[in-house]
Amino acid sequence: MKKITLSYLAAITVVTTACSTVSEPQEKTLKDLFPDYTLGAAINVRQSSGEDQVSDSIVLRHFNSIVPEDCMKHENIHPGKDQYYWDEADKFVQFGVDNGMQVIGHCLVWHSQQAPWLFVGDDGQQVTADELKARMKDHITTVVTRYKGKITGWDVVNEAIVEDGSYRNSLWYQILGEEFIPLAFQYAHEADPDLELYYNDYGMNVPGRREGVVRLIRQLKERGCRIDAVGLQSHMGMNRPDWDDFEASIQAYIAEGVDVQFTEVDMSALPSVTQGANIADTEEYRESLNPYKDALPDSVSVEWNARMTKFFEIVDKYKDHVKRVTAWGVTDRDSWKNDWPIKGRTDYCLWFDRNNQLKPFLQEKLDQAK
Repeated sequence: MKKITLSYLAAITVVTTACSTVSEPQEKTLKDLFPDYTLGAAINVRQSSGEDQVSDSIVLRHFNSIVPEDCMKHENIHPGKDQYYWDEADKFVQFGVDNGMQVIGHCLVWHSQQAPWLFVGDDGQQVTADELKARMKDHITTVVTRYKGKITGWDVVNEAIVEDGSYRNSLWYQILGEEFIPLAFQYAHEADPDLELYYNDYGMNVPGRREGVVRLIRQLKERGCRIDAVGLQSHMGMNRPDWDDFEASIQAYIAEGVDVQFTEVDMSALPSVTQGANIADTEEYRESLNPYKDALPDSVSVEWNARMTKFFEIVDKYKDHVKRVTAWGVTDRDSWKNDWPIKGRTDYCLWFDRNNQLKPFLQEKLDQAK
């Protein structure tokens, strides 16, 4: 009879454990449901620093891509002319690297959240065109180079085209004209030739903006600039966008030889605020725009889930050209829409609710996949 040794028993245990592990079915996650593109979440500094461990667990389990909500915007990462603040951006990038996630940078050039010094010359007057080019190049080169090899792609320029297809009258445009966009893409490519480069904007279902972005893509290509994808922010509501217009934009960008990505996905369940309305006029008006303070009624929830299902059906229709779908936040409590445009509004925008539970349209898909 063979003598049974401790090492023999240990080997049997290892083999048995391994076999057991292999045979146990693994629970499906959201990223398993959408294998044709990466599934992302915008995370805040509490999440990337590990302070919000509940949200972190959701992100690590269900998503394979992250983008920063704010920590990489100009005023946060480059607050002074000769001052860079890296702490929060470094933590964000390292969070993604440590967990094997695709890291996306947001954003290099934008009309909003620019540090005030950027457009002011040393003489206290508006900066010259040559000086602004130099400052743009310094910022893009410094930031992109710092994270070279760790970041897959950057939103190079954000929200530069308005509804009628013309350029936003930002200080970038006032000082540099149309050239500021090709320059930004050129500088980013020079800093990291392997980097994917994106143009990102909201309201991309609007025909005028669609046409303007198509012209921009052509201009970039004519200048020899790299552009990999157009980001459709996809801040949606219960009655917007019109799906036909939404699809028309997707088709138009794909026809120009670029991919598309859905970059800031959320869907407000609240009544839309009329543009130009004085939202502080009456208490009654403010109350009418914040009707679901405690919970979302079942009837509205059903409608919201059906509309978000339709969104994913459209995304899947073009999946061969979709690089990424990213929720702008993790749970409903994280959404920027809770206090916008009226302080105190309670909204229900994201794929996970305030109790960290998946909304029905996704939970049902997971249940079917088990």
